[in-house]
Amino acid sequence: MTKNSTQFFQPVKEQEYDVQSIIRDVYEALTEKGYNPVNQIVGYIMSGDPTYITSYNNARSLIMKVERDEILEVLFENYIDTRLKK
Repeated sequence: MTKNSTQFFQPVKEQEYDVQSIIRDVYEALTEKGYNPVNQIVGYIMSGDPTYITSYNNARSLIMKVERDEILEVLFENYIDTRLKK
């Protein structure tokens, strides 16, 4: 590096989470515990209350790593891709 070169700082990237994988893992945990996963996930999305999600298999911690609007976006994109686009 020369004396007049600008050095660039590379910030540590926050870990990005795969929302689709998180939804799948949470869905499976809720199912294994005997809950209706759709009802529980909708309850969480509508209220923001994480107690709708079981802590079993770390599901509650997982779902709280992503924003609720990100979850909705993935769900809608998936729905549109599979149901409306042919």
